[in-house]
Amino acid sequence: MVFRNTLPNGLRIVGETMDNYRSVSIGVWIGAGSIYENSAESGAAHFIEHMLFKGTEGRSAARIAEEIDAIGGNLNAFTSKECTCFYVKVLDENIPRALEILADLICNSKLDEADIENEKGVVCEEIAMNQDSPEDLAHETLCQTFFEGDPLADPVLGTEESVNAFKRRDLTAYMDRLYRPDNMVISAAGHFDPEQFTEVAARVFSIGGHAQNAKISYGRPSGGRKLRLIEKDVEQAHICLGFNGFANETEGQYPLYMLNNAIGGSMSSRLFQSIREKKGLAYSVYSAPSFYNTTGYFTLYAGTGEKQTLAVTELMLQEFKNIARNGITLDELERSKNQMRTGYLLGRENTSAHSSAIGRSELLGSKYLSDDEILAKINSVTLDDVMSILPTICDFDNMTAVFVGKVAKYEDELNKLIFGA
Repeated sequence: MVFRNTLPNGLRIVGETMDNYRSVSIGVWIGAGSIYENSAESGAAHFIEHMLFKGTEGRSAARIAEEIDAIGGNLNAFTSKECTCFYVKVLDENIPRALEILADLICNSKLDEADIENEKGVVCEEIAMNQDSPEDLAHETLCQTFFEGDPLADPVLGTEESVNAFKRRDLTAYMDRLYRPDNMVISAAGHFDPEQFTEVAARVFSIGGHAQNAKISYGRPSGGRKLRLIEKDVEQAHICLGFNGFANETEGQYPLYMLNNAIGGSMSSRLFQSIREKKGLAYSVYSAPSFYNTTGYFTLYAGTGEKQTLAVTELMLQEFKNIARNGITLDELERSKNQMRTGYLLGRENTSAHSSAIGRSELLGSKYLSDDEILAKINSVTLDDVMSILPTICDFDNMTAVFVGKVAKYEDELNKLIFGA
């Protein structure tokens, strides 16, 4: 059973009771992410996420960890471009304690000056670690280039310059603006009583005020064909090709899921079979759609030996051009449906997946779909549906290509491949 309540202070509570479980997954979702940051605030949402674990007025960082461990819970958080989420998974008997700890973190954080200075080093190391991962760097650069000039291009982690410039007043100002009850959602899934859960949440989340988060206009790709080369002394070349996609909960979403599975989303996919199995040119090769609330994009990726950069790029483009001309087969569509149905249902066999889906949907204003509704959408996709999205997805005039590795020597050849595609 799914329920929704709104507290007098504007805080929304959504939940799904699952009586066959003993666990409960709880999330606190906040409309705070990189799309809401200006250049001086770049990385603020992510930095605040770190800082809220550093201690509150009544709990040290060590005590927070000890109290969660004492009830056998799992507490963590993440920051994305569109939101921040703090989540915990506990047994049903420990719901009041878990909610109280979450509320203390979010509402009573000290944001100690010494802790802020110390955490700058931690986050800068995280940024450096991301830069040292060529695959992550390729994907991050693809997003930045594809959405150049748009809030979605801004990195969630921020930059070393922006992070090192943070002062306590900057972080508190950001929280004052966005960490307000009308910009928050508490989600829960598992074994619990909705009325009791709401009573506890109302008591511990007693904050007030209104968020100042005027609607952000975001999600416009910069357009055009682009090529970015990042020279890096690594053994492999990392290739990312980015194309137009669809926003979450739009008509193209489920046909794109099927198309993705056939292109590079499975072991039987065309990219995997042609590049890895038949040619032995890559270990990691795949495709992936990215969905946001207002837009999306589609990525082809391969990591290959530096000397094989051109050959693999050409094969990726050939396979995608073939899809653009001829679409996918009925066999590929049926196989994709079966794989997606199975993957979806297996992924739903835990309370965390339910809590995450219902919380994100409520925060971002999208409809939460039941399992039956999701499966119906999967089953209803036809070959005509897939064909209808090909002009949008396979738009080579709006393709972004990113190469990371010892790739500068191939600049002329890559220009011919990408701009001649």
